[in-house]
Amino acid sequence: MSPIVLFSFVIGYFVVLLTVAYFTSRGSNNESFFIGNRNSNWMLVAFGMIGTSLSGVTFVSVPGSVGSGNFYYYQIVLGYLIGYMVIAFVLIPLYYRMNLTSIYTYLEKRFGINAHKAGAFFFILSRVVGATARLYLVISILQIFIFDKLGISFVVTTLVILVLILLYTFEGGVKTIIYTDTLQTTGMLLGLVVCIIVIVKAMGMDFSSTLSLMNDKGYTRIFNTDVKAGSFVLKHIIGGMFIAIAMTGLDQEMMQKNISVKNIKDSQKNMMTFTAVLMVVNFLFLFLGGILYMYASTNNISVAPDDLFPTIALSDAFSGTIGIIFIIALISALFPSVDGAITSLTSCFCIDILGLNKKPGTEK
Repeated sequence: MSPIVLFSFVIGYFVVLLTVAYFTSRGSNNESFFIGNRNSNWMLVAFGMIGTSLSGVTFVSVPGSVGSGNFYYYQIVLGYLIGYMVIAFVLIPLYYRMNLTSIYTYLEKRFGINAHKAGAFFFILSRVVGATARLYLVISILQIFIFDKLGISFVVTTLVILVLILLYTFEGGVKTIIYTDTLQTTGMLLGLVVCIIVIVKAMGMDFSSTLSLMNDKGYTRIFNTDVKAGSFVLKHIIGGMFIAIAMTGLDQEMMQKNISVKNIKDSQKNMMTFTAVLMVVNFLFLFLGGILYMYASTNNISVAPDDLFPTIALSDAFSGTIGIIFIIALISALFPSVDGAITSLTSCFCIDILGLNKKPGTEK
């Protein structure tokens, strides 16, 4: 697949994002940037949060985990379900009742200013590290398959992508990324489904026979009942529950979008809809992983787990269409996890660290 063709699709994707940002950011103010004027459509928020929650790491690592861990990852997803219910019916009512813009303001009212600053600091630290890791993984893939072949260095690629993300989030903040995340989640999920269909057909099979063969190889095992194993079912479910509460319910980036919805009931509907869709999407990623390993086994492909999906998708065995779809889906998975991070980091720094909401002349 020509790197120039793939590069042109990356540029075209950015142009679409900038166009969406231009129209959605008009008339924006501080409230638009921080919490979308509390006027976001809950269905758009729920759908867009899928992309933010999954990221490019999920896109390449979850399918890659099937080879050694079967479908055990889904135990963690079941734990997410419990955690998201706690968020929907315990934390969201609390945040709305206190009319919070930054969720860490709660710490000051409950425990004092030191707890408030500490909570904000650890969010900033964790979000910078996490977003950087996710950004690095996806840019590394783009670098290997596109930009190295065009003679563009990794540093230049990274700086340009960060600048472009800043351009489309600069004015509108949450108000804009609600729409761009929806667009990007659509691209990611369409890419996921199309890749599954194309690879299944390439193996000359249908879905039922694929699932049957996957089951014969043991890939479809979901529950690990070995108490001594690291992936023991109770460990994963309890761990998944606390991961969801910590990484969504106590995370400014994720909750900033939730509290941008008009009222508590809509926000709760958003959270539970997001949960239902996320469970289906994660199963599809695991299903894709099983297909990829069977295809790799048939065609004598041996690569690292995280390289499996991009290696097959961008190989010469396919016409090139799946390569384009993979690149679009990959960058669609990347941007929601970075644009949301930039917006939430800005909100947290301005409100929690600088205390701009407590000072006169904040608009200025």
